[in-house]
Amino acid sequence: MIAKRFVGATALGCAALLGSATALAATQVVTSLKPIELLVKAVAADDVEITTLVQPGASPHNYTMKPSQRRALENADAIFWVGPELETFLTRLLSGNEFRDRTYSLMHGEDVPEIETEDDHGGHDDHAGHGHDHGDGDDPHIWLDPALALDMARDIHKVLVQQDGADAAALDANLKRFERDLSTTESDITTRLKPVAEIDLFTYHDAFTRFAEHYGLTLQGILTLNPELSPGARHIAEVQQKLQEANHPCLMTEPQFNRQWWRSITEGLDITFSTWDPLATNIEPGRDGYITFQQGLADAVLRCLPENAQ
Repeated sequence: MIAKRFVGATALGCAALLGSATALAATQVVTSLKPIELLVKAVAADDVEITTLVQPGASPHNYTMKPSQRRALENADAIFWVGPELETFLTRLLSGNEFRDRTYSLMHGEDVPEIETEDDHGGHDDHAGHGHDHGDGDDPHIWLDPALALDMARDIHKVLVQQDGADAAALDANLKRFERDLSTTESDITTRLKPVAEIDLFTYHDAFTRFAEHYGLTLQGILTLNPELSPGARHIAEVQQKLQEANHPCLMTEPQFNRQWWRSITEGLDITFSTWDPLATNIEPGRDGYITFQQGLADAVLRCLPENAQ
């Protein structure tokens, strides 16, 4: 357990004042991505302060940190990231001795502590020791699948509940609320997306795969296998052929990447376009932020329907 930073006691050294200062100390959390911040917000108590590294409009594949963000890592009580498969800019730093003991990979459930039992802190232990591997495959965009996002939220809860001064009752209540709200949202989205089942979807890169698979959508093609590189001529020809043969093809674009080259690929083809943002850039980071994020993804897919196309 890493040491907490407490508000200093006054010169009087009164034990009562020291206890009051301890209660006011905020848990400092650093998240690599905005979607992880949304999951922390969903389960955290009010005394948690969050710094998110990858800024709006940037890509986690090639991000460069600012000095102030490096300082936030140094001051953090807990650091949450997906893992080296995604945030490559953090791999070397977080594997070092300085941060290893307070860094938690949510893709693999690495170093996530076992939750205490109900007898220990009055909470629930429904998820204790599930030992899952979120990364069942090569796609690291695990937060887009609500089932995996729920696992991530449970792991975040495990870490936060064992911080010094943690409000276990609030954390437990927030997690239960998130579980309930996410289940309702998931059922609603499943119903809403049924009309899209017959439409062939295409996406910029593989970030969309987990969301599509979870909701039974048809993902016919991915424009680039590496978002940092333009696709080769052979791959472009294959995608163009699929687009020509597709049933009401819809290309899901992303605001983080340049649109010019995919416009040239699709020129002259009858294609519907819709923009979705896997990094939740414009989502307000509140307790219901992740729910709003999932609903926004569904809205973007629904814009692929011919009657909704702009």
